[in-house]
Amino acid sequence: MVDTRYYPKVPQHIEAIGKIVVDSAFKVHKELGPGLLERHYHKILIYELKKRGLNVKKEVEVPLYYDNIFFEDYYRIDLLVEEQIIIELKTVEQLLPVHFSQVRTYLKLSNRRLGYLINFNTALAKDGINRVVL
Repeated sequence: MVDTRYYPKVPQHIEAIGKIVVDSAFKVHKELGPGLLERHYHKILIYELKKRGLNVKKEVEVPLYYDNIFFEDYYRIDLLVEEQIIIELKTVEQLLPVHFSQVRTYLKLSNRRLGYLINFNTALAKDGINRVVL
């Protein structure tokens, strides 16, 4: 049995959106498989999410603050779904720890809780969809 004290709780309405995100990513992977460029999965996943009635923004700028000072550098979130869920897309041979750190940093900087790191360059969709919670 999993001890849930060590896992952050995500509000139920955000979890429901997350299930739609995961289902959409499965569908896109099933239809296209691996081998395309990241930008193609990006466009098609946006289409699939919008088709399911979700609000999706792409290339969302996240400002960088340090010590209460604004730095004129921005990070760009690949997709922001319903203003709640961050999606970072990859088409790499293997995800590295730095990719997960990237999503955690985006979550922290944008004050959000749930993100997905999705690598479409996998034989099985389930091997490419990774949930990240802060």
